[in-house]
Amino acid sequence: MIQFFIDLKEYTFLQNALLAGLLAGVACGVVGSYVVTRRISYIAGGIAHCVLGGIGAARYFQKVHGWESFEPIYGAILAALLAAGVIGFVSIRAAEREDTVISALWALGMAVGLLFITRTPGYNEDLMSYLFGNILLVGPKDLILLVVLDGIVVSLVILFYNQFLAVCFDEEFSRLRGVPVEFFYLLLLVLIALTVVLLISVVGIVLVIALLTLPAAVAGRFTRSLAGMMVLAALLSMLFTTGGLAASYGLNLPAGAVTITIAGIVYLAVNLSGRVFNLRKLTHKEAE
Repeated sequence: MIQFFIDLKEYTFLQNALLAGLLAGVACGVVGSYVVTRRISYIAGGIAHCVLGGIGAARYFQKVHGWESFEPIYGAILAALLAAGVIGFVSIRAAEREDTVISALWALGMAVGLLFITRTPGYNEDLMSYLFGNILLVGPKDLILLVVLDGIVVSLVILFYNQFLAVCFDEEFSRLRGVPVEFFYLLLLVLIALTVVLLISVVGIVLVIALLTLPAAVAGRFTRSLAGMMVLAALLSMLFTTGGLAASYGLNLPAGAVTITIAGIVYLAVNLSGRVFNLRKLTHKEAE
């Protein structure tokens, strides 16, 4: 781990990776708090796995049809927004069960992505990195896009903080007060979609839900307000990504997997220690 911080001063790719993890942590903490509070991690999972379809399609058209400027990350954004729109429409308007549609989109997105990847000529190792993440491949263009997406997510949350707060905690009361609940629910799904795209470069599609929910779940144990939860979750996410990057560099392991392992251990430790503390407290009261 120490070697990482020594080499950080010398190697640009390590600096880019660290900055990417910090930038992703901001949106992760903010939007992840909404996901955990409203208990919609399954929706975030459906959106995340649809992204592979957009990534595969983008690379196919880039290689086969010469769309050189159509980077996979742009396909990821389009696929994530489309999935968010479909899920939101089904939740609000359609009679179909929401979980059924999410499962269908989950499977369809993965299948379409794999089909496009298979039909794309050349070696597609970089596309596979979207599945499991490779933060060391982040370049200057990716960092600029991360900054833009971060800015959009944070700006919308600051602008509509009270509306999102009302929708997350008391939807019916918000509707009675004249808040356009459907609109802000759809907007929340858009924020989730953008955050998923942000996190894919850090930990990949497979592990993105863990990074989106674990820091917020840990933060929720120590805070009493949504704003405080967001701040602490963002700091924890930055800490997890930095620690995962540093540890993986020294051990020559995948950064995304190490990051999630650290986050998972912290989450389990916090919950187990809380249960032990409550048990001891209850036992002490009974003894009295």
